[in-house]
Amino acid sequence: MDIYNVEAAEILANEAQLLPIGEAAPIYEKLLSTFPTAAKYWKQYVEAYMSAKDDEATKQIFSRCLLSCLQINLWRCYINFIRRVNDKRGSDGLEETKKAFDFMLNYVGNDVASGPVWMDYIAFLKSMPVVTPQEESHRMTTVRKVYQKAILVPTNHVEQLWKDYENFENSVSRTLAKGLLSEYQPKFNSAKAVYRERKKYIDDIDWNMLAVPPTGSYKVINANDQYLTGRGNPQRIDATTANRRVTFTFEQCLMYLYHHPDIWYDYAMWHAKNGSVDSAIKIFQRAVKALPDSGVLKYAFAELEESRGAIQPAKAIYESLIAENAGMTSLAHIQFIRFLRRTEGIEAARKYFLDARKLPGCTYHVYVAYATMAFCLDKDAKVAQSVFEAGLKRFMHEPGYILEYADFLCRLNDDRNVRALFERALSLLPPEESIEVWKRFAQFEQTYGDLSSMLKVEQRRKEALSRTSEDALSALENTLYDVVSRYSYMDLWPCSTKELDYLSRHEWLAKNIANRGDKSVVLTGGATLDKGDIRVGSNKKSFPQSSKVVRPEISRMVIYDPRQMKGPDFSTTASGYTKEIDEILKRLSPQMMSFITNLPAIEGPSPDMDIVLSVLMQSTLPVGDKPGSQVPGPATSDLSGPGKSGLNQNGSIHRPPRDGQPTKRKNSERGRAQEEDDTSTTVQSRAMPRDIFRLRQIQRNRGLGPSQSGSAALSSGSVFSGDQSASSG
Repeated sequence: MDIYNVEAAEILANEAQLLPIGEAAPIYEKLLSTFPTAAKYWKQYVEAYMSAKDDEATKQIFSRCLLSCLQINLWRCYINFIRRVNDKRGSDGLEETKKAFDFMLNYVGNDVASGPVWMDYIAFLKSMPVVTPQEESHRMTTVRKVYQKAILVPTNHVEQLWKDYENFENSVSRTLAKGLLSEYQPKFNSAKAVYRERKKYIDDIDWNMLAVPPTGSYKVINANDQYLTGRGNPQRIDATTANRRVTFTFEQCLMYLYHHPDIWYDYAMWHAKNGSVDSAIKIFQRAVKALPDSGVLKYAFAELEESRGAIQPAKAIYESLIAENAGMTSLAHIQFIRFLRRTEGIEAARKYFLDARKLPGCTYHVYVAYATMAFCLDKDAKVAQSVFEAGLKRFMHEPGYILEYADFLCRLNDDRNVRALFERALSLLPPEESIEVWKRFAQFEQTYGDLSSMLKVEQRRKEALSRTSEDALSALENTLYDVVSRYSYMDLWPCSTKELDYLSRHEWLAKNIANRGDKSVVLTGGATLDKGDIRVGSNKKSFPQSSKVVRPEISRMVIYDPRQMKGPDFSTTASGYTKEIDEILKRLSPQMMSFITNLPAIEGPSPDMDIVLSVLMQSTLPVGDKPGSQVPGPATSDLSGPGKSGLNQNGSIHRPPRDGQPTKRKNSERGRAQEEDDTSTTVQSRAMPRDIFRLRQIQRNRGLGPSQSGSAALSSGSVFSGDQSASSG
């Protein structure tokens, strides 16, 4: 179903590799018709023919793909094929191979991965047999030139090439080598620096990515776009070489961004800015062939043709737009009329308009465009008004056309016909389609009418739109916001920004909010929303319920209490929880009481677990006690007074000052011997409690109040471990 399905294409390509070339060829042709720049599929296709020893078919495939797929792996496959074919042809074969190397490096020699190709070429040149000293001298000169070209290219093997070049020059002549190496050392350093800079972008490029239409994925797009930022001349080499590199970069990008019109446009405009308009034309020709549905590329192509005076080619492009793009017919008509007006005059544009308006796909935009052109460019108001009147017979039901015609009549200062146009249109348009027309009618009266007509149109507008779904919540009586809208002009307002914000907010509330619950919601600025009513001060407006508003569940929300931030100064007496705390503490086991006593004071509803754990790690807790033994820490009766330990509203304990700490330690030492006797029995018979803070949070989320939360959390051991609590009572 999706011809650009990459996963399906990979499956087909893998299947084709397992089939004989006769059966695999149709599969490859189908894949490459969809992905014409997929170098890996071309390589698989040509290797299948090479394995079948079909040299003629191999050459044909190479001729189809090489110039559009500038990928090193495919071109190395090509040079290997050429070397194999010419291996046994002697000197003629060597010359053909040399030409093939030159041909390859002319196209892909600027690739960052072309280092091995340069090295293969140099090795091939060194291996060519020579007989006479003149041939030897010619070979050395050729090798030197190739080295000097190779070290200027920022490739992945540029450092190795430089080392080989040093060895080569020193082996020929140390005296000559010193001057040549000192001349090319800065050029090599520049190439190395450029490669390191470009490598940042190259590493992010997926060289096996298939060219698919834009899908919103920017990984490879950004990498290639950043790669294209190096299309300047950072090495300050000659202009011809620099332009060849930029050309290669664009061509390589188009292998992966074949369906992206912006890359094609940038490529063509780069040629045009560098003075090669013919090359830009060729790029546009390739672009419209690759993307036949891209109207914007065709407009850019026609613009370039027109700018250089090629009127007939530009006209042909516009005609193809009209013939091929059914969805853009009206826009193509408008642009073609403007083109004819620029190039052939008024009469040619008028003639084409008369023909275009008879076509079934012609919309009101064509009438508006031609009427505006006649009025502004030809200075002929009568023709423009005649065009608008002719279109009114077909497009009276189009609010956009009514508004454009009204604007034209306002330019003519024809207020009588403007009012007549609005009245005619509003009598025919359905209420739900007349919103913008009513708005423009009201604005017209505010600008050109008197007070009576202005208020009358406003009232008629409210009555008409109160029956529509969009303004179903509108009130028919006037509000202060209506006065503000009537007496504003452009960005000037008859009130302050604060007042405008207040009025806008309540206007929005009046139109869009309806309460679905039984509880009232207090709004900012003194407004109360209660059962579908909106009260502002003493006024009240009733509106029907809105099914589009989803109200939040607030029955279990915890009300913010600033007293939670007072820390140890907060008294439990003020909260009214003293009795509940006493009941809780009476039912605690000695170990749990010791655990709670050593908990840190908590400010706010959520504890800091790092602080809790650090306090617990530094605390020494008893591991067992006999029922009825003295609990280390404050007594139950001390928990209610100010300055003593007490529970916060969130259920945590405020610890007393440290001045009572020596007494605790003394009591703890007295009972230590007895505690050690029962340690093993207590630990084995009692399960470890779970995190009390986590339990409190869960219970709070379930809607339990502070007293209920504490009671539920500490009433029995089953809450923590499933066992009964070992309370002292």
